[in-house]
Amino acid sequence: MAKALKAGDKVSWKTSQGKTEGKVVRKQTSPTKIKGHEVQASKDNPQYIVESAKTGARAAHKAGALSKTS
Repeated sequence: MAKALKAGDKVSWKTSQGKTEGKVVRKQTSPTKIKGHEVQASKDNPQYIVESAKTGARAAHKAGALSKTS
């Protein structure tokens, strides 16, 4: 079962540099591009657009890759 995340939720995720924290910007349910990368999101396979608290960079992640923080 997918996690119930919404815009503004604080989350963390793993990167090659270690753990990163930020917030959910929106739930993406259609294909889009972020920094030239194709995001293959759909209603059956949504992804979450997240923004890093440190750099402000945005990325797309599946719900399973995100951990809700307080």
